[in-house]
Amino acid sequence: MNPLLSRFVRLFCILFLTVASINRVAAQSSSFTPTAEDNNLLKKLFERYEASYKESLSTLPSTNKTDFERIYKERWENIKEKFDRKEIYTNSSAQKWLDALVEEIIQANPILKGQSFQCYFSRSGIPNASFIGEGIILINMGLFYRLNDENQAAFVISHEIAHFMLKHSDNAIRRYVTAINSKEVQQELRAIKGSEYRKRGQLEKLVKGLTFSSLRHSRDRENEADSFAVELLRNTRFDVTGALTTLALLDTIDTDRLNTAACLEKLFNAKGYPFQKRWIAKEEGLLGGHAKLKEDSELEDSLKTHPDCSLRIKAIDPMVNRYALASGSKKTANSPVFEELKNIFPYEIIAYTYTSDKYTRSLYFTLELLEQKPSDPYLIAQVGKLFNGFFAAQKSHTLGKFVDLPSPDYRPGYNLLLQFIQNLYKEDYASISYHFLKQYQTQLSNYEPFKTAYQNSIQIAQQ
Repeated sequence: MNPLLSRFVRLFCILFLTVASINRVAAQSSSFTPTAEDNNLLKKLFERYEASYKESLSTLPSTNKTDFERIYKERWENIKEKFDRKEIYTNSSAQKWLDALVEEIIQANPILKGQSFQCYFSRSGIPNASFIGEGIILINMGLFYRLNDENQAAFVISHEIAHFMLKHSDNAIRRYVTAINSKEVQQELRAIKGSEYRKRGQLEKLVKGLTFSSLRHSRDRENEADSFAVELLRNTRFDVTGALTTLALLDTIDTDRLNTAACLEKLFNAKGYPFQKRWIAKEEGLLGGHAKLKEDSELEDSLKTHPDCSLRIKAIDPMVNRYALASGSKKTANSPVFEELKNIFPYEIIAYTYTSDKYTRSLYFTLELLEQKPSDPYLIAQVGKLFNGFFAAQKSHTLGKFVDLPSPDYRPGYNLLLQFIQNLYKEDYASISYHFLKQYQTQLSNYEPFKTAYQNSIQIAQQ
């Protein structure tokens, strides 16, 4: 070979290998790293809201005050749990973006100025948002990353602000305390207490009646919040039709996006440890499997995270179309931060559910994202990390602490994953982890989380 050509070939090979190495390292170094909690900030926020809660107790009505205090304490315990579990997301960039969006809505609506509410991102994977009391509004990551645009984000925030402004939570508590202390309910309670038989059944019937009444009021409050939110939204730069597209999204948000059976068989069908059909077989009988609900569209809608969305759309559609016609089409481009948050939040959910010892939920979210990003280093390592965790929990007889059991309340795809985890033996966890990770050893050998998970899988496979 010509010496000059030979030198060129050598240089080309070196350059090619260098670029390939840089790309591989870049891909690995760009892998997700969870945001560390700002414990000092969480402590300060908790102390502020605790002081607000204690102060609010002094303003409760004197009539039936004990009942009011009990319910407000229950609401506070729920808030406290959010802080105890470090569910509040403390990333400063994310909070700055959220604060700016909220402030934009406030500035466009003078009625909101001076009001004491604050929005935060929650690391929960549940596709929801809520006003939880003490002026705290939470936007769950599980909802936010599924939004299509900032118009929808603005509507979600406006909807929760509406709940705060309309005092829906406080009014619901007042109605409940009034109802439970009413002459009619107290008479029924005394009659149940004095009856000789079926006390439990009678009490359940009474509670069910109060619950259905509360549920009806709750749905009425959702319609009120939707209308109020549209009124807030129309004064901003955001498109009011975002209200309709958001509700349409919520109507289908509980639908399985993952073909669990196909996903499991594709991922865990290694040559050295092939997939076994028994892994996803449903156990039947008293101690296995899960109840199967009869098809009932009304019941199915009530089990949704957001029921009645089609009715809610119908209720506000005339108002939205009237305002949209008056203001014309508003073109709102998504900001880079919005897109970045949508991209990062699924990873934060995976990390949070794992550190919260919710291994099966973390696995489901991981598999769901892995379908979209099959070569993602963080997700690959996370799968191995979770199966190593299942093995350790099974070995220490603590698996029940980390996994959910199949239930009619869960989606079919998630139930199948839970059945899969229940069907595995201890050695299955070890072998699945090892053989799954082994296939990525070459390309991810320099990625530290993968190296740790892979070395752990080798060790447990030898036990």
